Amino acid sequence: MNNIQLESVLNELLSPHQIKDYCPNGLQVEGKSEVKKIITGVTACQALIDRAIAEQADALIVHHGFFWKGEPAEIRGMKYRRIKALIENGVNLYAYHLPLDVHPTLGNNAQLAELLDIEVLGGLEEGNPNSVAIYGQLAQPLSGEELAARLSITLHREPLHIGDNAPQEIKTVGWCTGGGQDFIELAANKGLDAFISGEISERTVHISRELGIHYFSAGHHATERYGIKSLGNYLAEKHNFDVKFIDIDNPV
Repeated sequence: MNNIQLESVLNELLSPHQIKDYCPNGLQVEGKSEVKKIITGVTACQALIDRAIAEQADALIVHHGFFWKGEPAEIRGMKYRRIKALIENGVNLYAYHLPLDVHPTLGNNAQLAELLDIEVLGGLEEGNPNSVAIYGQLAQPLSGEELAARLSITLHREPLHIGDNAPQEIKTVGWCTGGGQDFIELAANKGLDAFISGEISERTVHISRELGIHYFSAGHHATERYGIKSLGNYLAEKHNFDVKFIDIDNPV
């Protein structure tokens, strides 16, 4: 498939035009015109780029790409080395941030719900059909310790659990993969028993304790492996691409 056609396929699937984001979504760095082999991964770091080159990939599709709002515009240093490696080796770089978080089946939030056996009930941001944070109900109620254990086993990373003043039994859960910790107040105001995100801020601990809601910080990288992986699987199944997911370890 042509690299521009692949971008059209991805845009039609993920609808980035409907979502206000902090970075450009789509083809960020153009490479060779014909795409057959694709590497997927969470972040377009040098290690993943080097692996894509070693695998002789025509394209690299990631959740965290380049050109974030507020970052320096100059292409120098680390950014230069990354982009230079992509261009010299003809590797197309595609990145989809919030559109991949919110996709109802392939997205990070949807995939986390499937992994944790949570039924999705809706979005936490009222009036926003593309709510970045969502909520749902566990198939079976769990204690805070049991949900922490499930997260640890499922994501291969021990979560930080704040459970002071929270319900003994967790039935309803809100969540937002990655850096979604500030949606915890929406979850508490909705009367949910727990909230899960990837990152934690200092203030999040106090909010959890004072509003009486369980909070689980399960890792930004750990909670966002699965959307990009499912997107790659979709491209392999529906469009016959040779796709390989490569996980560059990140403890955060």
